Amino acid sequence: MKIRSLSIAAVAAAVLAAAPASAALKVITTTSDLASIAAEVGGDKITVDSIGKGYQDPHFVEAKPSFVIKLNSADLLIAVGRELEIGWLPPLVNQARNAKVQTGGAGYLDASQTVRILDIPTGQLTRAMGDVHPSGNPHYWLDPENGKRIAKAIADKLGAMDAANAAYFQQREADFERRLTAADARWKAALAPYKGAKVVTYHRSWPNFIDHFGFDVIGYVEPKPGIPPSPSHTIDLIAEMKRQNVKIILVEPYFDLKTPNSIAQNTGAQVVVLAPSVGAEKEITDYIKLFDYDVAKMAAAFQAAGVK
Repeated sequence: MKIRSLSIAAVAAAVLAAAPASAALKVITTTSDLASIAAEVGGDKITVDSIGKGYQDPHFVEAKPSFVIKLNSADLLIAVGRELEIGWLPPLVNQARNAKVQTGGAGYLDASQTVRILDIPTGQLTRAMGDVHPSGNPHYWLDPENGKRIAKAIADKLGAMDAANAAYFQQREADFERRLTAADARWKAALAPYKGAKVVTYHRSWPNFIDHFGFDVIGYVEPKPGIPPSPSHTIDLIAEMKRQNVKIILVEPYFDLKTPNSIAQNTGAQVVVLAPSVGAEKEITDYIKLFDYDVAKMAAAFQAAGVK
């Protein structure tokens, strides 16, 4: 019995010695883009899972019971904010019964708080204006500079939650910023010949992307945010595109292509389906590859359309 007790004690000691000093933080994000950036910063000190997938419209994510379970055990919830998830996230968080990930909780991070926000409306807002976000456009991650700001906010939050690994998170954030800066120089060089080019977009998903790379949006397939295209608006848009010789229509992968294709046929424009998020296409496995994909598609489309 004594020998057996000693062997059990030895095994237990070996297991404890092999165990990590602290368990990995469980991070849940609302979008795949935030998950990708969190993984870059957190490394093997966190586990990360995204509720929304890259091929989904982030405004309309189906609330599943499995998400409640994940949020219940999460240490940190990272949200896009700016009311992007207002239609589906609050019920999930409430049902999760996890005080940490409640808005304002110790395990809640609104990634929009330190980024550059565009399209902040002024004056009185009404439902007649469509799905306007009162606190500005929530698609801010489509600017690499905001990607850096998100990474810094995540590193600071993780460091506050796990002080023993704070330096590790800061080092990984710095490395991510270095790689993102180098990639951005490459992207800007690829799109520099088309700076100032005029485009039409389906939804107002792209203001940060457009601003960063220097394009000019002259109209939208939607007459107002979230409002389906009407025949009269489509006719007006076709006329304006012809007048300004616009040859590119940008569309998100979750919208019906019927109207954009019709507009393209009447204007000689190209419909370009861009990826708004990590995971929208199989090859887009991280945040940097998201821009690799979109920049390559934009450059090819401009070249094919003869845009100069």
